[in-house]
Amino acid sequence: MAEEIINRVAQSKLKVIDLEEIYPKNLRLIIDLKDWLFEGIVLKEKDFRTNLANHNWTQYQNCFVAVNCSNDAIIPDWAFMLVTVHLQPYAKKIVEGNLKTLETLIFQDLISELDVSVYENCPVIVKGCSHKPIPLNAYVQLTQKLQTVAKSIMFGEACSSVPLYKRK
Repeated sequence: MAEEIINRVAQSKLKVIDLEEIYPKNLRLIIDLKDWLFEGIVLKEKDFRTNLANHNWTQYQNCFVAVNCSNDAIIPDWAFMLVTVHLQPYAKKIVEGNLKTLETLIFQDLISELDVSVYENCPVIVKGCSHKPIPLNAYVQLTQKLQTVAKSIMFGEACSSVPLYKRK
């Protein structure tokens, strides 16, 4: 007679966190200020303001937007602020920087709002091998937050996890 197969992982207090489950589906876009510079290197305020006024800002509705300048030009701080003024009614989040910076800051917000009380005194596995671009910093922040409540923290899958932390 064959023995009944028992799923010990399902019966344990082990909790799994998969950051892909909280990954927002909103489109990520970049606004490159070089496109609004005179000859690609100089910001002329009047022309810049005209270009911003004529730009279709509705295309950024509910998007995450990074604002940067890929050219080696000196851009005054107010230029980024003025773009933000135009984006604010439409974009879900606006940052200065590239897409990596944008993703990091999106997850910073998500993890700061994450309720970790459900992981109190439990062993926790932070699932790895994501198919979405989860920034490394998200794992760092999550570990820091979990360490205040979890009994232990591991990384990977239940069948092959790497132990990271165990409360003494």
